[in-house]
Amino acid sequence: MTASAVALLLVAAFVVWGGLIASITFLTTHPEVTDLPDEGPVMAAEDIVRASQPHPTRDT
Repeated sequence: MTASAVALLLVAAFVVWGGLIASITFLTTHPEVTDLPDEGPVMAAEDIVRASQPHPTRDT
């Protein structure tokens, strides 16, 4: 392999593994929000109405 191929391989590996490490670090320091408010009866009623309607489709 040429020097440019090795350099490109190292850059690609750094981008992939570095992105994985950065995303894992971010997710461990900023976990998913779990203290959301409960949905009220109005939202539950809207969900029931929406579920009874047909799924919207594109007719093109």
